[in-house]
Amino acid sequence: MSTKAKTFQELIDGDQAVLVDLFATWCGPCKMMQPILEDTAKQLGDKVKILKVDVDKNQLAASKFQVRGVPTLILFQKGKILWRESGVVPAHQLVNTIKTNIQETA
Repeated sequence: MSTKAKTFQELIDGDQAVLVDLFATWCGPCKMMQPILEDTAKQLGDKVKILKVDVDKNQLAASKFQVRGVPTLILFQKGKILWRESGVVPAHQLVNTIKTNIQETA
């Protein structure tokens, strides 16, 4: 049984909340976000999917979302941007922001 990998657009248009981390491999603050994102994923489990997008390899995405600095975090649900922030966001703040913004799916 094979499942087709969902495209970026299909993921952000879905019912599940998706936190997109637009980052660059050379970016120091982006490296600081990695353990924060891992902690957030552990705390929220299935409530949110976290996608990492390298802006150097995906310049179209960086352009589409008008990323001016990295890291930029964008929270999507059902194709809508619910929240957006550039820079390092502490884990407790990130978890609270996601919980506050997402709509629970039944």
